Amino acid sequence: MADILYPLVIGTARGLFKALDLKIEVNGAERVPRSGGAVLVSNHVSYLDFIFVGYGAYPSRRLVRFMAKKEVFSNRISGPLMRGMRHIPVDRSAGAGAYGSAVAALRAGEVVGVFAEATISRSFTIKDIKNGAMRMASEAEVPLIPVTVWGTQRMWTKGRPKALTQRHVPITVDVGEPLFPKPGQDIAELADGLRTRMSEQLDRVQRSYPEIPQGVWWQPAHLGGTAPTPEEAAALDAAEQRARRRG
Repeated sequence: MADILYPLVIGTARGLFKALDLKIEVNGAERVPRSGGAVLVSNHVSYLDFIFVGYGAYPSRRLVRFMAKKEVFSNRISGPLMRGMRHIPVDRSAGAGAYGSAVAALRAGEVVGVFAEATISRSFTIKDIKNGAMRMASEAEVPLIPVTVWGTQRMWTKGRPKALTQRHVPITVDVGEPLFPKPGQDIAELADGLRTRMSEQLDRVQRSYPEIPQGVWWQPAHLGGTAPTPEEAAALDAAEQRARRRG
């Protein structure tokens, strides 16, 4: 199936990046294979992360099919775009269908994007990793490539006003060394190893970021920012889930 919409969206996004003079640095883009299936597994600090993770695959001329919650596909604006770009809807109450679609896409040679923390990290550190990305890569026998994004939270993240027209924001996309999960490997062990690797990768990206101010909301607590600690963020997430169930 020809991709007509996706290249148009990429062109529009690149035009916006230029208009806003975003300072985008992509490291390790050559690690995204130019052909064949692969899973890009990323941290999640912003509602815009999928745009920049996809941008990290652009030098290899790959179009990333992201797994996203089904509500995004139901929206009258984002829904047609998501379907047109052949992203993969996820119904969290019945995830087997999305998992099967992702594995089929990988076996067909697609690159699938996954936010393994499932939700945005309020602490801007790596949360617990869900094991779906490892399972998919293992079953489809494709590389699993960790990606970290940083700086996107300054434009739009959970609990903060949008700042989509903010100019000159530095944004880093770091593509890590691929892993090659095999059928039969211990998935829980792989998930623990991936979380450790992504935590180290994110910390390195944060410490080499062009701006490292103290006392700002978008900086993690361990680097002198005022973002919630991981423990505080977990409590906020739990409270949000309780409120959602009540309501």
